[in-house]
Amino acid sequence: AGDQANYNLLEKYEALPNNPYLNERWTLCYDGIARANVTLQFLWQTQAGPTPVADARAKQIEGEAKFLRAWFHMQANKIFEKIPYIKTAEELGDILPQDVPDAGWDGIEADLQYAIDNLSVDKYNGEKGRANKYAAMGIKAQAHMYQKEYPAAKLLLDAIITSGVFELAPEYTWNMDMTHENNIESIFELQCSTTATAAAAVHGSGCNFHQKGPASCGGWGFYQPSQNLFEAFQTTTAGLPVLDPALRDPLASDMNVGSGDDFTPTNHPLDPRVDFIIARRGVDFLGWGIHPGNDWIREQPNGGPYMTKIFMHTKAEQSLNANGSGFSNGKNYRTLRYASILLWRAECAIVDGDLDYARELVNMIRNRAKNSTPVMGLCTSTKNLEASPVVDYTQPAANYVIEPYPDVTGQYPFDNAANALLAVQNETRLEFATANHRFFDLRRWGILATTLNAYIQDDIGFRTFLQGAVFTPGEDDYWPIYQGVIDLQKGIIEQDSDY
Repeated sequence: AGDQANYNLLEKYEALPNNPYLNERWTLCYDGIARANVTLQFLWQTQAGPTPVADARAKQIEGEAKFLRAWFHMQANKIFEKIPYIKTAEELGDILPQDVPDAGWDGIEADLQYAIDNLSVDKYNGEKGRANKYAAMGIKAQAHMYQKEYPAAKLLLDAIITSGVFELAPEYTWNMDMTHENNIESIFELQCSTTATAAAAVHGSGCNFHQKGPASCGGWGFYQPSQNLFEAFQTTTAGLPVLDPALRDPLASDMNVGSGDDFTPTNHPLDPRVDFIIARRGVDFLGWGIHPGNDWIREQPNGGPYMTKIFMHTKAEQSLNANGSGFSNGKNYRTLRYASILLWRAECAIVDGDLDYARELVNMIRNRAKNSTPVMGLCTSTKNLEASPVVDYTQPAANYVIEPYPDVTGQYPFDNAANALLAVQNETRLEFATANHRFFDLRRWGILATTLNAYIQDDIGFRTFLQGAVFTPGEDDYWPIYQGVIDLQKGIIEQDSDY
């Protein structure tokens, strides 16, 4: 509770313009933009000189740089409502950044379209981390989804789907392990690796690791999943999700239960994805041992009894991460994968009134979850799990029950557009839980305030820092711009009017 107070202010939606993490976000985005622009300028200087690169390669370089410039601007406009779209001086000419104070969508779309037009479906030299035509198409589709431009998004999504290049990986865990990085589902992936002298890592992953236990890796123990999220993974005995939160059963947790005390995990039917995503008591933690609950949680009364799994490598993959731990973890981050393409396309189908196609796409996601190997190891102990667990590794770790929606036209929830959208929204939440998409999805769906204020009330008993928290529509939809940025560029960068 006393560490990184500015983190808790962000989680309580109380960020003020002096919060230093606002500056970090702004700086990281515009550093990336600056590098893209320097690359473009150097390319154009090279092309005007005595030894230009081949024209086809030059267009590819420009496409890659503009893709990254658009991507970094999107990372900024997710957080800050109005941003300057910074191009090279050659491109801007007499146009100054303050002349276009908006979300930057026009610039994002133009840069991505250049990338689509000039990048090949193949990656240069086969280098997996590079952008290609499909990555540009996917990110541009995302930009259209964020703006509710469904027809434009649909054209791009259909082109990706019909290309036949991508498919859902056979195992859900392939999208979050080190062994199957850059698999058939990955469209754009951040490449991370560590050596004895250098590291390229998803820096935030270290904040999310356990601070205690054999897999702590120097983590900070932040970004803990909520009880609200855990209960969203419950299913009916027929294996279907409970879409209405008011109808969900309360599920047992080990909140305020010591690791040496008796605790029996819930036997309620659960979606198996829950234990690929949430670290909880009585379930194996990525091969590092049966999670004992409180003894591995940094401060349970502050953040609850759960931790994230998706940023940590398995014990079996330790050899792949020999030079990295904690903040130098060499695990890739899947920025865009085919599952998003299918779920976005399902949203477009609902807008078009094609509920059967929306159900078909959602069922592709659910069937993959059903057919994936579940977390194994049924723990029959109730206490002292770290020292002496009793585990039957021939059995699934919990009562996993998941099925696709019945293939029947007009049956709930694909009986009308509102219910169908609820099903897609729920599937999106479960498929990408803790992967940093949720807030932005809620905002584009127009249900940010109602959802987050309900969550606050649900989880106050699990997360003491939420006491007094309120999500205020308008004011809290975006962060304010860091005051230091405004002071450095008076008259150019203006504060969000909500602040």
